[in-house]
Amino acid sequence: MRITTNAILRNYKSNLGTSLKNLDTARTQVMTQRKFNSTAEDPSNALRAAILERKYVKNEDYLNIVKDVQSFQDSQEDAAMQIETLAKRLSKQYGLEALNGTNGSLETRETYADAWRGAQESLLLSLNASYEGKYVFAGSDGKTAPFQLTNEPVNPADPDGPTKQVLRYRGVDVNDPANNAVLEELSKDTLFVDLGFGLNVDVTGTNIDIDSSSAFNTSLPGINVAGFGKDDKGLTNNIVLLCGEIADVLDAEEMDYEKYRELLGKFDEGRNNVLEKVTVLGTQTEFLTTTKDRLETSKTSLSTQIDNVVNIDMAEAIMNFSWAQYAYNSALKVGNNILTPSFIDFMS
Repeated sequence: MRITTNAILRNYKSNLGTSLKNLDTARTQVMTQRKFNSTAEDPSNALRAAILERKYVKNEDYLNIVKDVQSFQDSQEDAAMQIETLAKRLSKQYGLEALNGTNGSLETRETYADAWRGAQESLLLSLNASYEGKYVFAGSDGKTAPFQLTNEPVNPADPDGPTKQVLRYRGVDVNDPANNAVLEELSKDTLFVDLGFGLNVDVTGTNIDIDSSSAFNTSLPGINVAGFGKDDKGLTNNIVLLCGEIADVLDAEEMDYEKYRELLGKFDEGRNNVLEKVTVLGTQTEFLTTTKDRLETSKTSLSTQIDNVVNIDMAEAIMNFSWAQYAYNSALKVGNNILTPSFIDFMS
């Protein structure tokens, strides 16, 4: 077989180009720390990387949402615990002390009445607590303060006559029996957040239903904490209004001890309801903590998978680069000897 000089040169240039390409690829991998920089270089792993990166970004979004919901939930729990602590002090300290015979003078009772009215304002502030501009006990309407307490005439036709305290939740009187149906609906108000459990939404016409098991409800209507409506005896279930009524009994010239005990017992029921809500919030906080831990574990796992698919082993990359550089330098040296002596060199 005859091997010509041109054939040798062509083969040499082709192989030299291959060595240069390998050197450039190895250099690029060292600089970018990636196994590939375009889909064409490794279509299979590029597809895997794209899928993993989408999962990672979505997981990161869920993790950020959980952290935000956790902070909002902490604000709800803090406010509810403040209400429960204050209600306990009112019931177990001021309430019982005012029943003591030695504290039965009008002047002393007025002091306790002032304490109850001051506590009423504190309860209202806690019920209107906010987190990052959003009211924590406003249900799905977090932009407007949920509770407003006003003094209004008992008889609207006589504005200068006796007054009564009126507490409204989202504009609805919590003590008016005519509003019971509306208040019941407000007490069931929901505000769902997708935390990565596979949100299931059923859309039928204009009606949108969310499967409660596939999302987390961040809504806690304030009337579920403070109470609303009246019982069979006509006593209010709301602890804010009960504070005012207890203060009125203490302020009276002749104290009605029987009514005072009745109101105090009703206030204790409201305090137990607040404690129940605090317990529920604590359970939800544990759930959010578990969800956060799960998402952080998924984040670590996805990071490892992406690293294995995309990122280069630097020790191996540097070794490959050194070898490619050595091969290219060797190829250049071979070029110096590519043209061997021929018969013509010895002709005179």
